[in-house]
Parts: sequence; structure tokens; C-alpha cells
Amino acid sequence: MDVKKVYVQANALLEGHFTLSSGNHSGYYLQSAKVLEQPSTAKMLADALAQQIRISGLQIDTVCAPALGGMIAGFALAQALDKRSIFAERVNGAMMIRRGFDIRKGEKVLICEDIVTTGGSAMEAANAVTALGGEVVGYAALANRGFCGREGSDITRKVNCKLSAELPLFALADFDFEMYAPESCPLCAGGSQAIKPGSRNN
Repeated sequence: MDVKKVYVQANALLEGHFTLSSGNHSGYYLQSAKVLEQPSTAKMLADALAQQIRISGLQIDTVCAPALGGMIAGFALAQALDKRSIFAERVNGAMMIRRGFDIRKGEKVLICEDIVTTGGSAMEAANAVTALGGEVVGYAALANRGFCGREGSDITRKVNCKLSAELPLFALADFDFEMYAPESCPLCAGGSQAIKPGSRNN
């Protein structure tokens, strides 16, 4: 599957000057909400991701997504795997599992994002799962920004990847775009102002 083509056709691979959720700047932005607004496309991507996970033999009871960005991808993946779907959300800045969702002690949970950059939100959701006695067995995403190594890719893990190194990351493609600290951003130096199209304010 040409995942980049899917993003381009959905007008979800944006070019310009963007502030990412990490605070870094980039000339590219992946807007997965545009890809996932079509249920048929969401199903196609989730089915492909689920196939990777089945082949691995990973045992999963539940898929948990960090809100807001991962919720549609997480639900679609849970449906493709025929597993329970839950989500974690921020309350006063901290990721928590609410809404009456319960997690059994030892329940095997896969954390699913739409896009993994450094994996910070995924790790916060993972910590919320383990705090309730669940066992996080891996991570999944439609796209990997290249900071974290994933199954089936030769991209090596970077020092700022926050995901647990001992657990697998499944994703459909790598989007290894150049990113810059705001103070050394050449786009800023050229007089351009970064915009933030995502769902988080930090």
C-alpha cells in the first residue's frame, strides 16, 4: 500500500510552515483526520495495520487510543482486530482513563495513535493503562514520523523516542521529514510564521 499517496489524495499531507505537538517546526504536516473522515479509507488502513499485528502473533485484549487524535484510528483498528476499544483523555493536563472504562489486572493492551512522532502521548496513555493494572504489549499507528523504530522498517530509534524500547511499534509507513527547533528553524529565519493545525495547544 502506498500510504503517502493515500495522504496526498486526501489532502492530508500539508506543505508550509508548521508547529508540531512536540514544539518543533517542520515544512510538512500530516493531518490524519482528513484521511480518516472517509470510513472506507479508515477501514482500508486499519485492516492493513491489523494484518501486520496478526502476522506478528502479538496477543491483544484491548486497543486504547490517546484522545483526541488517536480515537478514530484506535476504534478502526479495534474493529479490524475484533477487540475492545477504549481511549484515554487529558484531565487538567494528565492523561487518564475515564468514562466508566475498566481494565482487568493483566489485560493485554495495544496503544494506538494516528501518528507517532516521539511517542509522548502514546506513553502517557500507556502509563494510564498500567496504573490500572493493565499490561501494555505494543504500540500502533498509521504513520511513523521516524523518531521511533518500527517493525519492518530500517529506520533506527532516535534518542528522543519516548516509547518503551522493548515493545514493538507497528505502523504502515515512515514519514521522515526534517524538523527544527524553533530557535534554529530556517523557515522562521526566512520570515515565515509557523501555524499549528493540530488538536493540542502545546
